[in-house]
Amino acid sequence: MKKKFSMQNLDCANCARKMEEGIKKLPGVQSCSISFMTQKITLEANEEDFANVLEEARKVCKKVDSDCKIVE
Repeated sequence: MKKKFSMQNLDCANCARKMEEGIKKLPGVQSCSISFMTQKITLEANEEDFANVLEEARKVCKKVDSDCKIVE
């Protein structure tokens, strides 16, 4: 399952890269792409794991930039 979400308060391209690298290491993540220019994240994971993966992805984003949020 692949879904696209908006991101709020993503401040720099370097932060986006760090978030993307961290999310790709999470168990269950098949792919992840974050675009600083469009402020979007594309996340792919198994349907049964997706809610869990999304929650863990949010935690990774918070670690890199405490103001950044993934918005559904």
